[in-house]
Amino acid sequence: MNDEATRLQEARDEFVAHWGALGTQWGINRTMAQIHALLMTAPAPMSTDEVMEALSVSRGNAHTNLKELIAWGLIRSVVKKGERREYFEADKDVWNIFTTVAKERKRREIEPALGVLHQCAAETKEMETPAGKQFHEQMRQLEEFVGFASKVADKVAGMKHGFAVQLAAKLLG
Repeated sequence: MNDEATRLQEARDEFVAHWGALGTQWGINRTMAQIHALLMTAPAPMSTDEVMEALSVSRGNAHTNLKELIAWGLIRSVVKKGERREYFEADKDVWNIFTTVAKERKRREIEPALGVLHQCAAETKEMETPAGKQFHEQMRQLEEFVGFASKVADKVAGMKHGFAVQLAAKLLG
């Protein structure tokens, strides 16, 4: 490998490792995030065997996480003419990745949380004790805030990339 190819591989390895660590903070497991990073930076679709080799993971682990990434909508299966193996490629558009992750996290995390907040507020609405009233009001306020934040996130995720960046610049400037 020449010097540039070595440096590129080292940079890619660093990115994959770091993306994997970040993934755990975003609610996905490390291997799933590492596979996503690997495919996102791959110049061509990769097979399960290539993913296994690149990340030193088992076939079962690779297969499970590839299927989960497909379910999230972050990667897709690719058929190569004349090949029996299944190949995978990631969407490389950063805005698409952001909106896909935002929608999936909303479905998996925000909507269930809103359901719990709504249920807790409803169950305590008629309480008369100071503690019951305080709990009810806290649940109601949390439900209102999380619902508002969810709607804002939906609006941003539904915007075209350029418009969202312009809006963010205005808000932050």
